[in-house]
Order: sequence, then C-alpha cells, then structure tokens
Amino acid sequence: MGEPAESRRGPLKSAVPSNVVSPVRRCSRTACGRPAVATLTYVYADSTAVLGPLATYAEPHCYDLCSEHSERLTAPRGWEVVRLAVDTGPVRPSGDDLEALANAVREAARPQERARPGARDIDPLEVARRGHLRVLRSPE
Repeated sequence: MGEPAESRRGPLKSAVPSNVVSPVRRCSRTACGRPAVATLTYVYADSTAVLGPLATYAEPHCYDLCSEHSERLTAPRGWEVVRLAVDTGPVRPSGDDLEALANAVREAARPQERARPGARDIDPLEVARRGHLRVLRSPE
C-alpha cells in the first residue's frame, strides 16, 4: 500500500484561520470586535430587557455587549430596560473565593480515612458531594 492520494486542491485547510478564535468574549453586535463587558437578557413575559454584568458563561439566549453598545442600548416601545451595576474594572477574587479555594485544597490533601464497606459518615448539612467538594444545606 502506498501513501494516501492527495486531492487536486491540495491538503485540507480550515475555512476559518485558527488565529481568529479568541479566548476573550466579544460583543455580540455584528461587525463589532470589542471585548464584552455586559450581558443582555430579555424577560418577554414582563416586556423587560435586563442589562447586567458579564455572565459567567456564554449562553445562547443572552447577548454579550461591549461598553459602547451597552451604553447606547434601547428597547422596543413599551418595554422597560433594567440596568444592573456593571463593574468594568478587573475582576479580583474575593476573600470568600480565596477561603473556599484554600479549604478545597486542604480537603483534597487530607488523607482518606479507611471506612467499613457500606458505612459512611454523612454530615447532616451535606446535600450532595462531587469528589472533594460538598454542597451544604443552609443551617437556618
């Protein structure tokens, strides 16, 4: 068997160059390449458009907007626009975030106790568990 035949067009190439993809979320407006700073969602039942801080994850039913487009946003007649505070400064971890991270690292580093098969010590506040992370019920 020989080498695979090459197409008359040459080797396969992607239609979109790989350097176009960016890890930074961009404005959803057509032909705008600025970084997104806010997320727009609609509440159709209340005829309300909500513009708030950039969502944690890009969602198909939300629109990410740059600062210019978020400032110029208008809604259809009869609709209300709710503008939540948008912090355009760099995102820094809070003290709670850092403490939670430190606790997770301590928990993962703790040696596992040998338990009897089938026996489990369950915290009464624990709702669920995934690996070393626990979901706790509010004590109130």
